[in-house]
Amino acid sequence: MANIHSLVERARAEGTPVIWVQHSDDGLVEGSGEWMYVDELSRLESEPLVAKHYGDSFEATTLEQVLGAAGVGHLVVAGAETDACIRSTIHGAFTRGYDVTLVGDAHTAGDKSEWGAPPTPDVIAHTNLYWSFQSAPDRVAAVVAAADVDFTGAVSR
Repeated sequence: MANIHSLVERARAEGTPVIWVQHSDDGLVEGSGEWMYVDELSRLESEPLVAKHYGDSFEATTLEQVLGAAGVGHLVVAGAETDACIRSTIHGAFTRGYDVTLVGDAHTAGDKSEWGAPPTPDVIAHTNLYWSFQSAPDRVAAVVAAADVDFTGAVSR
C-alpha cells in the first residue's frame, strides 16, 4: 500500500491524472467493508472513479471515455488482484492501443493456494516477468519499480 500511496501522491504533484477503479460482484458487495479502499489510499473528489464488475477494467465501464477525456495514452497500473483484475486490465489496455507500465512492486493478490494457485509472491513475480516481455507494434509495455516510475509521457494520447 505504501508504494501505491507514494505513486498517487507523486502523480498528483506532477499533474498526472489519477483514475480509480473499484470492483464489485457477488463475492465483493458494493458498500461492504471488503469493497472499500484501504485507509492508506484516499481518492480526491476530483479524481474519476470507474465502477467495474469484470476483471478487465475496460469491460462494460466508462474507463475508456474517462481516459480519452483526460488525454491519457499511457497507463501506469497498480492495485489488486494481480492474477485477475490487474492481468485482465493490462492486457485489455494493451490490446486497445495503450502503452502500459505495470508497477512491479505495487500490485498484489490474495492467497489462492488452496485452489491450486502458486503462492502470492510467485504470482506477482510471474506477472512481472511475462509483462516485461510483452510487445506489439506502436505500443510499449514495461515493468518498473514504484520508485522508478516516470510520469512524463503518461498523458500523451
